[in-house]
Amino acid sequence: MDPHRPAVNSAPSHRPAMVRRALLSLCLAGLAAASSPTLLRSATGKYAGEFMSIGVGGSAFVSLADDVTAGYWNPAGLSRLSYPQLGLMHDERFAGLVNYDYGGVAMPLGPSSTLGLSVIRLGVDNIPDTRNAGVDAAGNPLPPDEWENFAGIDPARITWFNSADWAMYVSYSRRVSEIFSYGANVKLIRRDNGGASATGVGFDVGALAILDRLTLGVNIQDITSTLVAWNTGRNELIIPTLKLGGSYCADLFGQRLSPVADVDVRFEGRGSSANLNAGPVSFDFHAGLEFAYNEIAALRVGYTDIGSVSVGAGVKLPKINLDYSFSKFDSEEQLGNTHRISILFTLEAERFLRPGN
Repeated sequence: MDPHRPAVNSAPSHRPAMVRRALLSLCLAGLAAASSPTLLRSATGKYAGEFMSIGVGGSAFVSLADDVTAGYWNPAGLSRLSYPQLGLMHDERFAGLVNYDYGGVAMPLGPSSTLGLSVIRLGVDNIPDTRNAGVDAAGNPLPPDEWENFAGIDPARITWFNSADWAMYVSYSRRVSEIFSYGANVKLIRRDNGGASATGVGFDVGALAILDRLTLGVNIQDITSTLVAWNTGRNELIIPTLKLGGSYCADLFGQRLSPVADVDVRFEGRGSSANLNAGPVSFDFHAGLEFAYNEIAALRVGYTDIGSVSVGAGVKLPKINLDYSFSKFDSEEQLGNTHRISILFTLEAERFLRPGN
């Protein structure tokens, strides 16, 4: 996050132009589908895309992400990559009951553009299905509609299933100047819950401005509204979310100190469940602080909109970054804590360096 970044040649390239035209075509197609009156009238629109708001690596990175994870946080940040990167993350929530995983890859294209691919999965695995496992007093199989004769469960007749939400992001980013970058995502959403499944296609757009030591970011998620259609006939609508963020690069004892803050602005009437609300508009806040020592080791602390505090640390090795964070879940009924481990591989070799750097 060095504010003094090398100049980038912004000469035009045919490949970025082709990618932009493809993204534009997909956005127009998604807008036409999402604006279909029949579909919108039958859709519900609150918390449908909640699994995509958990975060990758941290909780306030709209302006700070300048590595492969920017494909999730703000696609405009991918333009700050100098080398190809691969990122992986595993997050165990509520004492391992819920698994949250991320994988991403990003590749610089020419002097000023970047292409990325990211996948996230939130899942509860190995859920027992006992609907067809009931038996009567004689041990005979019991149809689900005859529970009045229920006497027990036959373990041999228990089946297992997973409940999982998936999102795949295809990202494009371009740096227009040393100050301004923009980017866009096309994302495919897939949800599976036993025999029920749903699919949707959404679009995000983002921008990033670097003003000396201050960086400002904006990411409009699901900008056309995203319809998620279930095979049961139910339709869900993910309303656009406006994510705003700012970060500052300060000096402390000759090292880097970076305070960061984000706000998620939603328009689906979350009411008192949000940190702040005004009619149908709600605001949820995130904040963090990172202290980096010689750009080799880092200590972090963060605060999320649900009131949880996380602490973490990271170390930068040759071509590899390792990060760990811990979050305590506070509630009257303790559900366990959250542990998150991330690893980042950088192909930091001269032959992979972005042209012009």
